[in-house]
Amino acid sequence: MRVVRTVLPPVLVGILAITGWELTVKLGRIAPFILPAPSAIWEQLVEQRSNVFDAALASGANALVGLIGGSVVAVLVAMFASRLSWLADISVPFAAVLNALPIIALAPILNNMFESTSSVPRRLVAGIIAFFPVFINTLRGLREVDPTHRELMDSYAASGWTFARLVRLPGALPYVFTGLRQASSLAVIAAVVAEYFGGLQDGLGARITSAAAFTAYPRAWAFVVGACALGLVFYLTTLLLERLAMPWKARS
Repeated sequence: MRVVRTVLPPVLVGILAITGWELTVKLGRIAPFILPAPSAIWEQLVEQRSNVFDAALASGANALVGLIGGSVVAVLVAMFASRLSWLADISVPFAAVLNALPIIALAPILNNMFESTSSVPRRLVAGIIAFFPVFINTLRGLREVDPTHRELMDSYAASGWTFARLVRLPGALPYVFTGLRQASSLAVIAAVVAEYFGGLQDGLGARITSAAAFTAYPRAWAFVVGACALGLVFYLTTLLLERLAMPWKARS
């Protein structure tokens, strides 16, 4: 019953929204280039399912590499910065500046730095975008240490690494996964948007722009649905990893 109460409301809202969308387009006779009907998008999604799947795999690979790379660097930098208060205070504004970099400006520059057949630019974009939320949340978690735990480890003459491994990192896990949940969706968005600006034409972003250029708007929306599904998969996977890493939180 708990699962039903959790899952049923958003499902019903989604069904009502799609039904209202379909009726609005059909009865209002809205042009397909403005807003295709869900039925037309579904037809294209079924027809192009293999292409959508292949494109989602390509975009997903770029987003996954960027997410892992950006998250690992963010955690390591946060661990180093948390040891020095002045460095932590300085690094936060720099991270904010990095987060403010627009994808539409960053992607073309990186594409020009590598070969047109390289996936490195898209993965770098995804990694840069994923870095900020993981870094900020991890740094906050590492700095919020219970004074009792600190005194206990000091009484044992624990080294800095031992203190970080036994106290700082376990205590910061909720903050780390908060950042990862944010970064997982952002990495997918960054990877897809980065594909709009040249490079390999094998991802969802390239397929969306190609379909829109040929006025195949229902097909373009079918690839948009694929991008939404990819983002949802990343988010749910992060939630699963959080439950596995912190089973006590799931029980509570």
